[in-house]
Parts: sequence; C-alpha cells; structure tokens
Amino acid sequence: MLLHHAPHASPTPSARRLVALAYLLGAGTMLGLSMNLARGAADVGVTPFALLTWACVGATAVLGALAAWRRTLPPVRRATVVYAAVAGLIGVVGPNLIFYAAIPHVTVGVVALAQALPPLLTYVAALALRMERFDRVRAAGVACALGGAAVLAARQVSAPDAPLGWLAAVVAGPVLIAAGNVYRTRRWPPGCAAEGLAPAALGAATVMLVGASALPSLSLAVPVDRVEPALLIVAQAGCLSLMYLLFFALQRAGGPVVVSLLGPVGAVVAVPVALLALAEPAPRGLAPAAALVAVGVALVAHGGLVAARREAAARAG
Repeated sequence: MLLHHAPHASPTPSARRLVALAYLLGAGTMLGLSMNLARGAADVGVTPFALLTWACVGATAVLGALAAWRRTLPPVRRATVVYAAVAGLIGVVGPNLIFYAAIPHVTVGVVALAQALPPLLTYVAALALRMERFDRVRAAGVACALGGAAVLAARQVSAPDAPLGWLAAVVAGPVLIAAGNVYRTRRWPPGCAAEGLAPAALGAATVMLVGASALPSLSLAVPVDRVEPALLIVAQAGCLSLMYLLFFALQRAGGPVVVSLLGPVGAVVAVPVALLALAEPAPRGLAPAAALVAVGVALVAHGGLVAARREAAARAG
C-alpha cells in the first residue's frame, strides 16, 4: 500500500527520506504535466474555470472513493471541516485558478518558474512562526532565488506588450501556496490520514467552484461536439488525483518546507514539455532566472538536510 503503513512498522530515517523523495518526484511530475494540460485548454474551447472545476470534481470522486474503500475518510467535525475549507481555498482554488488563467497570457515557462518560489516564501513564513530556525545557507538560498525571480520579472515587465496584470497575478500564486504549506502542517487534524484529507480539501474546493459558477461571468459549460474537451478534463482530473494524494502524503512526511519543493520539481517537468511538445517560446530572461532560482532552491534544501542531521545528532547525544 502506497500511503499506509502497518502500526508496528518503524521505518528508518533514510527510508523516510526515500519515501518523501518518491512522493515529491511523483507529485512534482503531475504538477508539471498539469500546467501543460492547462495550456491546451483554450485550444479546445475550455475555460480555465471550467477545466479546474470539472477536474476537481473528478479528482474528488477518485480520491474520495479510494479513501472510503480504505476507511480513511476524516470524521465530520468542526476542525476537519474548517481545515478542508481553508486548505481547499488557499491550496487548490486560489493558486490553480490563478495559474490556469494566467498561462495563456504569460506562458508556461513564467508560471513554472513562479512555482519555484514557494520553498523560499514557505521558509520565511516558517521562520516568522518559529517553525524553523534561522540558517545562513537557507537565507542565502532565499536571497539568490528571489534575485532570479527579480531578473525574470524585470525582463518581462520591460517588454513593450507586457501583461502587467497577469504577471502580478502570477506572483500572488506562490504566496497562496506558501500560506497553504504552513497552514496544513500547523492545523493538521489529529488522527487523520493524508489520503483522507486530500479528497476532503478537493471536495471543499469543488463546492466553492460550483458555487462560484452561479456568477454571470463564470460558466461550467464545455464543448460537447467533439471529444477533445472531455479527454482534457479526464487527463487533468487524473493528474490532480495523483498529485494531491502524493502531495498530502508528502506534507505529512516532510513538513511545510519540504513539501514546498514540489514547485521546483514541477517546473523541471513543465518547462521542457512546453518548449518541446507545445513549441512555446522561451520567456525573456528564463535561463539566468532559472539558474539563480535553481541555486537558491538547492541551498534551501541543503540547509534543511544539514539542520535535520544536526537535530538528529543532538537527540542521539
């Protein structure tokens, strides 16, 4: 079983790191594919809102059925309802709707690089909330990656036809993701399994999206005269199902800073697919910005590993 361990099992720290790495790589791959699927929505006449809503409906059904079969659905009580609602809003609806809508205007490359910022923002938030200790290596990583983001932003804003509104919206996405990373760890309902909380959050997000469809400017309509829109929605629902199943498991296993590395892994998948498969032009300044962000994320991750080893050694001593 992927996400369930026997009560007597006691995996070693090395085994736990390998499991967390597997969750991270799997969820990041699904994220990268999801961004490229969102890029193709306009080509088949599906709006970002309709794509996200129907994909959430499908993912909720799949993960909800899995959790019901495994008997891991969370109990219906105030704490879990509030948790699902907040996690669904800031971890599913907010960032995904922003990115889905922005991709046609700013390219997959820009959105993918923005996805690399949550580790840095999450680390800063964890420091402020005293969930993490200050580390010079990690701080240097934050500065380096933010420098990369500044390079990309400066190149994009300087373009004569720069979509400034969409670029500003893309910046809001990582802020929501970072807030969600911290919230899910601090407010994780006791005794609840990751595979039960994933459909709960997606279900809450689905309720919000379906409710929002009552607004005149938002519609769930999709073309029914051809098969491509349905195939796109099914593929996106599959990506979201696996991504959020692994995502919540990673959150439980690794904490907020580790789970925030999902964005950089997704970017590694998304950008080559967009450039090669979709023939998307590379954003201005992508190469130097990506290099700085990659170095920054590597420093943040390395600093976390060193800190974890020090804490383990201190406990052992």
